[in-house]
Amino acid sequence: MKPFRLLLLAPLCAATLAAAAPYKADVAHSNVTAVFKQMNVPVEARFKTFSASLDYDAAHPEAAKAQVEVDTRSLDLGDPEYNGEVAKKEWFNAAQFPKATFVSTSIKPAGAGKLAVSGKLTIKGKTADVSFPVTSKAEGGKPVFEGQLPIRRSAFNVGEGEWKDTGIVADEVVIKFRVSAAK
Repeated sequence: MKPFRLLLLAPLCAATLAAAAPYKADVAHSNVTAVFKQMNVPVEARFKTFSASLDYDAAHPEAAKAQVEVDTRSLDLGDPEYNGEVAKKEWFNAAQFPKATFVSTSIKPAGAGKLAVSGKLTIKGKTADVSFPVTSKAEGGKPVFEGQLPIRRSAFNVGEGEWKDTGIVADEVVIKFRVSAAK
């Protein structure tokens, strides 16, 4: 009788393991941007290079884990000269800190299609605890996660020296993301 029960449970265990399989960002259908104001004019700049991995099961979102890495040298402000400037020491110091990272510490259901995400955000060697809402949905059989994370650039020493003054470039930055996940 015991071997028979194990045979019956095998497909259920396999389905559970498959549902919790890790996902990676489908970068062709995903994006990460930074939105800020320069001289009170809104600017949205895209990070061209990033990766995201996610262990996610829609039936058990509280067991999910997420990790994101963004190449700070890949911020595209639409002009090669500006792109070079933000990689310098005063801004991202990309030579010393080539990656910004987010690692989740908690993902909780927050209503239909909504998650409350908390974790550690590290930019330019400075780490802060952050929390933000995320919406989740399925598109073409793939999970898609969208959200916005407001931060203050000064908390991460982004904009040092003369750029510490927030009169030209505002302190408030919103990191917007859309991650289409694929196995």
